[in-house]
Amino acid sequence: MKIEETTFENSYDDTLVMLERRSTLEGFDLKDLQGELNTLYIYEGQDWVGRGELKNAEIHGEISAYHVFIEQYKKTQS
Repeated sequence: MKIEETTFENSYDDTLVMLERRSTLEGFDLKDLQGELNTLYIYEGQDWVGRGELKNAEIHGEISAYHVFIEQYKKTQS
């Protein structure tokens, strides 16, 4: 496995665990997560000088985890 794939998976797993823990806290709001996801998209697009493949893999892992968590959370709340 390439280091970029490992970085993506670690970032995805860590972010998913963090989101799951946050969802159990008082005051949790899905709108906050959606705002954070939008911020991640902005950050992803600000790669003007080239941050490198590892950082990009980390960001993509975070974005993927947010997507999965938000969709799963919506399904459990329906």
